[in-house]
Amino acid sequence: MLYGAQPARRRDALRNRTAILHAASEVMTSQQKVFGMPEIARRAGIGQATLYRHFPDRLALAGAVIAYQIERLEQCVAAGRDHPATFRQALDEILRTQITMRPLVLLSRRLDPRTRGRYLRRIIAALAEPLRRAQDDGHVRADLVPDDLVLLLSMVEGVVEGAEDADEAAAAAGRSIDLALDGVFRAA
Repeated sequence: MLYGAQPARRRDALRNRTAILHAASEVMTSQQKVFGMPEIARRAGIGQATLYRHFPDRLALAGAVIAYQIERLEQCVAAGRDHPATFRQALDEILRTQITMRPLVLLSRRLDPRTRGRYLRRIIAALAEPLRRAQDDGHVRADLVPDDLVLLLSMVEGVVEGAEDADEAAAAAGRSIDLALDGVFRAA
């Protein structure tokens, strides 16, 4: 074995974990409030035992999906480091994800407060630099601070919770996101 090379079994485990996260993200984008672990295993192309070896329950899986989505956000922000529109695109995507990944949002409420706080801090940290650059370029109001992003997330969550059904929630939340972003960003 070459020094530093991973054994085949470890690569399989990483591949399975990635497949599970992709499948779970896909399932959590559905309108179903509750999702089945067997459905995720089926979509990932693995057995349920393999799924449960990686994630013993829904909360463990939800935490991993949140971390995976945050990693994707961090990668997108890093890739768009030099583009002025990165902050608006990233913020818009995060706010709309609250609508599209409703099962994940509902499960995240069951995570312990320290874990939820850690994820929220990572989101805010990922957006802090693009926010500062957008402000320096005059695209975003100067008085917006990174912690205000939590307020925007809470506003969208309140709109979704106040709706009667999923379609009404999506329409109302979409409108609230457009209004909020118009309040944050300056006209070109």
